Amino acid sequence: MIFGLSYWIWIWYGILLLGVLGLVAAIQWARQTGWRNLDEVLRAVGTILASIGMLVLLTYLFPPMPAIGYTFLGLALLCFAAAFILGRRSQARQESPPPGKPPEPPAGG
Repeated sequence: MIFGLSYWIWIWYGILLLGVLGLVAAIQWARQTGWRNLDEVLRAVGTILASIGMLVLLTYLFPPMPAIGYTFLGLALLCFAAAFILGRRSQARQESPPPGKPPEPPAGG
């Protein structure tokens, strides 16, 4: 028995709602930027998968359900790891100067 089970279920439904709203916003932003923010889309998908996995684990009724919940959590972990890697790559591309152009001096006096 989990203390405050119904509260945890409502909390994970709230996180699921935030993930869906984040996915809608990330897709809208991606359409405007030519899908250069794929890491944000993966973070939103990871949030949705993690919340679905937790909801399955908190409310399972049949024996195979925990395996499905853990599968969702594993997929969420993969999405978060891919988002981290893609975010690092895009950050490195933004910080490095284009080929043939000297780096800009630091701002300040």
